Amino acid sequence: MPLPWQSPKAAAEDKDAPARVAAILDSDAYLQADEDIGFLQSGDMRGVRLQLDFTKTDHGLAARGIRHTIVVFGSTRIPEPAAARLRLETARRNLAENPEDPDLLRDCRIAERIVDKSRYYTIAQEFGSMVGDLEQARDGSRIALMTGGGPGLMEAANRGAFHAGGKSIGLNITLPHEQFPNPYLTPDLCFRLHYFAVRKMHFLHRARALVAFPGGYGTLDELFETLTLVQTRKIAPLPIVLVGRDFWSRAVDIPFLVEEGVIDPEDAELFCVAETSAEIFDLIEGWHAQTGQPLFERTGNR
Repeated sequence: MPLPWQSPKAAAEDKDAPARVAAILDSDAYLQADEDIGFLQSGDMRGVRLQLDFTKTDHGLAARGIRHTIVVFGSTRIPEPAAARLRLETARRNLAENPEDPDLLRDCRIAERIVDKSRYYTIAQEFGSMVGDLEQARDGSRIALMTGGGPGLMEAANRGAFHAGGKSIGLNITLPHEQFPNPYLTPDLCFRLHYFAVRKMHFLHRARALVAFPGGYGTLDELFETLTLVQTRKIAPLPIVLVGRDFWSRAVDIPFLVEEGVIDPEDAELFCVAETSAEIFDLIEGWHAQTGQPLFERTGNR
């Protein structure tokens, strides 16, 4: 026998009752809280959204046994060498048609420099492959490569890890314009976050090393966030490797900051510089070995 509340009030009892019930059911107020998207996206729920943003990714990583990551940052604008050369050819053709156009001349010069820097795509891919080859950390868990999940040098690192059979993690961020993750991420290890702050937490929460290839504002942001946290001892030290001495010596003048007294001389030693994938790997391995707690076992050709 149906319970009294399982049927709406009949029109025979009140001709307006069905319409009134329909209006109630159609109201946002009647939505269960976790099904009310408008409510969840309101200003009052920002704290809850921050918690959800952190918890979903944290749960997803933990469920898949990810305890250690090596994080790679780098420009989204530096593609693989073949693509960089193709863009340069296009830029040169455009300039040939309008040789006096200053914008086209600038585009051509930038394209030439991108071709030169595209060697870092190869280095990042090689390094990603080295990380992907690592079978496990000393505690028996896997080491995974993590990036922001975008194109360019992040794609290169993910690509290397993916083809080596390793875990390849990407932390995408919601942006006002459409974007796509790179295709070399482990499908159930690509997460899309809303808040940059939460994304930063996940980059460093399991990080056992940070590798920064040449990049722009995003790379600089993540690099200096990490340097600041280590400098202020808010997180435990970890190896921070900058790839490309020529680029980094011009992009960030650390000796100048020391000379100006705005950082201490020892702050200039919070990072090291590498030029090749092997140097990056060896610096990370050596750093952890010096702590008396090596991070991983060497396997395969390593």
